[in-house]
Amino acid sequence: MKYLEFTFTLRPAESYVSDTLCALLADAGFDSFVTPDNPSEPLLGYAPKDAFNAEAFSEILAHFPLPDVSISYTQAEAENRDWNAEWEQHYFQPLVVADRCVVSATFHTNVPKREYNITINPRMSFGTGHHATTSLMMENILNTRLEGLSVLDMGCGTSILGILCAMKGAARVEAIDIDEWCIVNSRENIELNGVASVVSVQLGDAGTLTRGTFGIVPAFDLVLANIQRNVVINDLPAYAAVLRTGGKLFTSGFYEADVPAVREAAERCGLRFVSAKAKADTHWACATFEKL
Repeated sequence: MKYLEFTFTLRPAESYVSDTLCALLADAGFDSFVTPDNPSEPLLGYAPKDAFNAEAFSEILAHFPLPDVSISYTQAEAENRDWNAEWEQHYFQPLVVADRCVVSATFHTNVPKREYNITINPRMSFGTGHHATTSLMMENILNTRLEGLSVLDMGCGTSILGILCAMKGAARVEAIDIDEWCIVNSRENIELNGVASVVSVQLGDAGTLTRGTFGIVPAFDLVLANIQRNVVINDLPAYAAVLRTGGKLFTSGFYEADVPAVREAAERCGLRFVSAKAKADTHWACATFEKL
C-alpha cells in the first residue's frame, strides 16, 4: 500500500495544537502520526494514498478550530523510504513498557532484558511501539492473564501486540490488517520471535470476521483494536459478534475526548464499559469493554 507523508510545521509549536490536528486529520484518511519529542520540530502524518480525502484535508486546515494558529506542510510519497534507517535515527533506544517488556529492533545492541523481549524488523513508519496508543495497549495486555485464551488483533501493523499475547501464554492469536506491507512485516516479526505456532496473520478487515473465516462464532476471548476512532466505531458490531461472553475488547487509536463516543457505540453492541486511561502528556486513550 502506498502512503502519503505530510510534514507539518505548526505555529505556535505546542502539543495541544498537534494533538488537535491529529484528531481532526483522522477524518481525512490519516491513520498514523510521529510526534517529535521537541514540539518545535515538525509533526509527521501518514495517510494511505487510496484513503486520503483531499477535500476534507483542505477543510480541516481552512477551518482549524484553534485561534491564531498557523499550519504549513509539505507532502511526499512514503512507500520507498528506508524505515530501518529512520527508526534507528529517531528511536535509537529500545522501548521499555511498564518495566516488563522491551521492544527493540534487529539493529539494536546492548538491549536490556525484561520479562518479555520483542524483536522487530521495522519496515514502516509506525507499529514500533513508541506511539502512545501502542504502549497503552501493551500495558493492558501486560496486566491481563492470557494463558490458554484466543486473541484477535485487528489492524495488527507489525503484530507486536499479538506477539506479546503469545509470549504471555495465549493459545491462539489471529492477526488481521488491510495493508499487504503489514502482513509481510508481521510474518517476519512473528518468525523472529519464535511464535509462529501461535500467531497467524492474514490480509483483511472487519468484513473478514462477518464471513465466518474463523469458524464457530463467537471465537475469541480478547479482541485488540488499535486503529482510529472512526474505524473502531464503525467496526464495533463485528468485534462484538466474534467476542465470547465475558470476553474483553481493548481498543485505542483515539483521544481521551473521544472515549464517550466510543463507549456509546460499544454499549449499543452489548459491550459493557470497564475502564479507560490516557497518557497525560498526549491525551491518547485506551478503553476496555466486556461482552455481556
